[in-house]
Amino acid sequence: MAMTVHCDIVSAERQLYSGLVEMVVAAGVEGDLGVMPGHAPLLTRLKPGPVRVKTQDGEEIVFYVSGGFLEVQPKLVTVLADTAERAQDMDAADAERAKQHAKDALEGKNAEMDYTRAAAALAEATARLRTIDQIKKMAKR
Repeated sequence: MAMTVHCDIVSAERQLYSGLVEMVVAAGVEGDLGVMPGHAPLLTRLKPGPVRVKTQDGEEIVFYVSGGFLEVQPKLVTVLADTAERAQDMDAADAERAKQHAKDALEGKNAEMDYTRAAAALAEATARLRTIDQIKKMAKR
């Protein structure tokens, strides 16, 4: 039996996951990081993007987080997300439309958004699409 650590993935709205995992992989602001049992304590900010967990049963589950924090304690990994959802529940067409809307705003085609909000929206839409691509690659295995 593989070593495990307890993992909680929580957004402002709800708890998305709670259980034993062999590994957690997330997009930290300093780069992607993997956490396994025995990892040193850590607190880091997360970028918008995928958070992947490998459960004690060997199943891989991918979540999308729009940002937040990842905390590692000796027996607990916690992902505190601004917003989060299971990648399998995401709609690629919606993410693509959001990306195009943000690009249009950055190019001045949409006067409703300011540059900072448009850049943030583009980064989030791109991260959502990256998460959807990751779940598609996992399905092909």
